[in-house]
Amino acid sequence: MKIKIKEDFTLVELSAILNIPIALLHDSNQLPFSSTEKIQANTVIQIPYHFYNRINNPEKFTIVDHFDCPNKMRKSAVYDTILNTKKNYDSKCCYEDIEKIIEYYPFIKKEIIGYSELGKPIIELTIGQGSKKVHMNGSFHANEWITSAIMMKWLDEYLMKIVKNSEMEGYNALELYRNTQVSYVPMVNPDGVDLVLHGLEAAESYRQSVAEINKGSDDFSNWKANIKGVDLNNQYPANWEIEKERKIPKEPAPRDYPGDEPLSEKEAITMANLVRRKNFDRLLAFHTQGEEIYWGYLNREPKEAEVIVNEFERVSRYKPVRTIDSHAGFRDWYVNEWGRPGYTVELGVGVNPLPLAQFDEIYEKSKKIFLSSLYM
Repeated sequence: MKIKIKEDFTLVELSAILNIPIALLHDSNQLPFSSTEKIQANTVIQIPYHFYNRINNPEKFTIVDHFDCPNKMRKSAVYDTILNTKKNYDSKCCYEDIEKIIEYYPFIKKEIIGYSELGKPIIELTIGQGSKKVHMNGSFHANEWITSAIMMKWLDEYLMKIVKNSEMEGYNALELYRNTQVSYVPMVNPDGVDLVLHGLEAAESYRQSVAEINKGSDDFSNWKANIKGVDLNNQYPANWEIEKERKIPKEPAPRDYPGDEPLSEKEAITMANLVRRKNFDRLLAFHTQGEEIYWGYLNREPKEAEVIVNEFERVSRYKPVRTIDSHAGFRDWYVNEWGRPGYTVELGVGVNPLPLAQFDEIYEKSKKIFLSSLYM
C-alpha cells in the first residue's frame, strides 16, 4: 500500500502517526534514520498492508494506491497469515507467493541471484536488519519440493508476527528482525521440482534427454537432480573427487550423478556465488527425510556448531548426526571452506517425496529450528 504525506515529518514522527515500527518503515522505504532529518511533504511512502486501518490522523495522508486486501484486513486490526502452501508446490506457486508477500510486506528485499538451466529465476529474499547473517534454502533436490512449501509457510507466519510485534513460539519476531538478517532461497532447483510434479512436459527443451535418463518412464517421483540429470547437492568442491569415483551413476541420472566436474551446473554455481558474496555466519539447507540434522564435516566445524545443534534437537527432537560418509554437498563445502556452523536438516520421515499428509507435523516441529537459528 502506498500513501502520500501532506506535510514534512521526521521518521520518528511518521512512525508514531502511522503506528508502524521504525525498523519496518525504514526498510519499506529506505528512509533516513536520523531523528531530526525531515521527510518532505508529497513523499510517497509504502506501508505493510496490516497497518491499513491503524493510521493515526489519516487526514495527514493521501492514499496513492492499495491492492485489494481481504475484507477482514480492511475491517479490523485482526489479521492472519496470507499464504496457502499446503499443496503440490511447484515453481509457479513459489513465484506467485513471493510476489504476494513482497506486496504485503514491502520491507522484504528480493533479488534474482541466478537462473536455472531452463531460465527460471532463482530468488533470494532478505529479511531483517541485524549484523548476524543466516542463510536458508530448500529444494536442492527435486522430489523434496515440500521443503519449499514448509519454508514459505514459516516465512508467512514470521512476517505476520513481525508486523504484530508479537511472539512466535516464545520468540519476539520484531526483535529477531532487528537482530538477525536472514537470506532465504526457497527453491534452488525449480526445473527439477516442476518435472517431479508435472512430468515430461515440464522438461521443455530437455524433453528427449530427460526421457532417456528416466528410461522412458513417466514416473518422476524419484527424480532428485536438475533438468540435466546432475545432483546439485553433489556439485561442490569438498572432496568432490571422492564422490565422483564412488557414485554408481557415471552419467546423467535421476539422482546421485555429481557431474563431470564440480560447479558445472547453473543452479550450483548460483548458490556458491551467493555464499561467497554474502559471507554468511550460519547456513541451513533443508532436505527430506529422516528427522536428522547433519552438522559436522571433517572436524572443520567450530565449537559453537554443537551448541546450536543441541538447541535444534531440544526444540524439535530431530537427531543431531555429526559425521556421515558423504562429501561434495553444499553444506560440506560451506563448513570446509569457512569453518562456520552449517546444517543439513532432514525434514519428516518416510519415502520421498513425502506426502502432504505430513505437512502440519513437519511444520510444527521444524519451525522451531527456523526460529532458534535466528535467535542463537
